[in-house]
Amino acid sequence: MPKKTPEKVYQLHISLKGSKPKIWRRFLVTEDTTLEKLHKIIQEVMGWEDYHLHEFTIGGKRYGMPDEEWDNNVENEKKIKLSDLNLAEKQKFEYLYDFGDSWEHEIKVEKILPFETTAKYPKCLDGELACPPEDCGSIWGYEELSEISNLPKDELDEDQSDRLEWLGDYDFEHFSVDEINAVLWKRFAK
Repeated sequence: MPKKTPEKVYQLHISLKGSKPKIWRRFLVTEDTTLEKLHKIIQEVMGWEDYHLHEFTIGGKRYGMPDEEWDNNVENEKKIKLSDLNLAEKQKFEYLYDFGDSWEHEIKVEKILPFETTAKYPKCLDGELACPPEDCGSIWGYEELSEISNLPKDELDEDQSDRLEWLGDYDFEHFSVDEINAVLWKRFAK
């Protein structure tokens, strides 16, 4: 049986809570996208490396990867498609990545559009700033790294120098729609 062509495309806006200036992305996904796949797409559009646990909270329900050892009591994200959620324009939901650093994201359904047979999905449309590096210590650790990176090298203490060395050649400003779409289309394109 041939796979049914999606009818709807969701234009989503995701932003990292607490980031100043705001780190955000705007992207398109089809209605047949599972929450598991949406997680993987978010990892790519934001720039995360998928090292940590995550979960969605939508309409008061939690979705993720059930794990008896973790006792996380979530609905299985593999079984839920966006079309199952009855999402509406302007609706917001949450995405939490890395339960230790607690990267909280707000996702807003900006538009519900018709599926275009000539378009590639998923697709990143826009965004600003680089995603924080993994394991930098949450939004506060990220802000501290940003402040340290702007100090003259001769004013850094040993701890600050070590943190910058750990940071490597990270660029706080880097964001490229083309780079993100190249990865998305290689991994997921329909």
